[in-house]
Amino acid sequence: VIMPAVVAMIFFTIVTGLLYPMAITGIAQVIFPYQANGSLITDADGNVIGSELIGQQFSDPVYFWGRLSATGPYAYNAAASSGSNLGPNNPALIGADGIIQARITQLEEANAAAGVTVEMQIPVDLVTASGSGLDPHISPAAAQYQVARVAALRGIDPVAVQALVDQYTEGRTLGILGEPRVNVLRLNLALDEQYPLPASGD
Repeated sequence: VIMPAVVAMIFFTIVTGLLYPMAITGIAQVIFPYQANGSLITDADGNVIGSELIGQQFSDPVYFWGRLSATGPYAYNAAASSGSNLGPNNPALIGADGIIQARITQLEEANAAAGVTVEMQIPVDLVTASGSGLDPHISPAAAQYQVARVAALRGIDPVAVQALVDQYTEGRTLGILGEPRVNVLRLNLALDEQYPLPASGD
């Protein structure tokens, strides 16, 4: 009575615990190696600098900023994916000293320090976190809001920066799913490549 159960357990352990995962991993490595290995972004020397699936923290105003991240103990912590779980009327979110107002103030101060005035309203994705806390994208409007600041601080034509934003704007998946979006890490990397900042001390 026990022997058939033991044989079945060993058989299915081998099939579902070893053979199936190995087969799927092998197929993925052959057909989708980039995606299967984490959609990693590397520099010219082959060093991994991030993943296009997970956001990174950019606080220097010479770069485009991404969405807020509610993960801890640090932003965009992939091991602690989560949102803030704050309700839309929670004072910690919308109060005078709340997260949204703090972000609005930060954006406005960055614009003022750059000597630019942005007439458009601040897009909502620049002042709120995503449900995962890891979102690597912002909306085209959120990128457009930051064009004048980035261009002014880098001393380049805003038209050129907007053209870069347009170049890195991704359309809807399969033409119908989701919304147009901009990968912040890819955009900032392209920005540094085409319009490098002067070396420290220059």
